[in-house]
Amino acid sequence: MGIESGMENRTARLTVLIDPRKKQIFEEICAQQDLNASQVIRKLMRQYIIEHAGSRELPDWLTSGSVKAEDKPL
Repeated sequence: MGIESGMENRTARLTVLIDPRKKQIFEEICAQQDLNASQVIRKLMRQYIIEHAGSRELPDWLTSGSVKAEDKPL
């Protein structure tokens, strides 16, 4: 049984507690690259999933070679 294909749905929220100093530095670096923290975190999550999925079937929208705005190289 595979994962249903379709567009990425951005309605789930993830709350993470981090050191405020790391958050500030992270947001400053994101801003320097004209990105927001969510864009970078989504890209990192996507890369992590692809690298560590093993034999798990992933949807095409997650593994497609197309580069989205939030996937621009950092």
